[in-house]
Amino acid sequence: MEYRTIAARCEARFEEKRSEFIGYLAPVSSEEEAAAFIEEIRALHRKASHNCYAYILRENSAARHSDDGEPSGTAGVPIYEVLRKEGLCDVACVVTRYFGGILLGAGGLVRAYTRAAKDAADAAEIKVMAMSEELKISLDYALYGRLPAIFRLFDARVLTEEFGGNVEITLRVREEQSAELQQSLVDCCNGKIDVMTLQKGWFDFA
Repeated sequence: MEYRTIAARCEARFEEKRSEFIGYLAPVSSEEEAAAFIEEIRALHRKASHNCYAYILRENSAARHSDDGEPSGTAGVPIYEVLRKEGLCDVACVVTRYFGGILLGAGGLVRAYTRAAKDAADAAEIKVMAMSEELKISLDYALYGRLPAIFRLFDARVLTEEFGGNVEITLRVREEQSAELQQSLVDCCNGKIDVMTLQKGWFDFA
């Protein structure tokens, strides 16, 4: 089980027939955080013609969108569709528009709001979050060289290495691969290795 989200806020802007469009994308984990982000952007652009938005959350599978005064279906839905097609969740996107005096028509609005959201998504650093186990490994120096080949067989990420009386390594591995990885480590070291599970949690495997 995994999901895609973003590492940090980002934005992108462009002009279309004298209207300025600014797309903002932010990581959020609840409807309260999404609402706060939307209000923050509205406050930043109180003089804008529109602040349209969409968000998708893992929490309660929540999803919302708003045209904020644009013709129905020309803003909120296109923004939402970008988030959905990019496979993103726990994100909120607000697209601010400053009207430039030239009407774009329904098709033009859909294209503009789609582009603003897509440009913001393209500017984002994507995180691929998966449920993982954190393992701590302790072994003799003589066996240390055997580990990289084993790690390469799995989606395992080394976090720390300490070289004291023994070599001690902490790493993260996808939860569904953890048991097999642990057995492979024991086998390759002929049982002369200690492996301890420290904790479970979401981890960025991007």
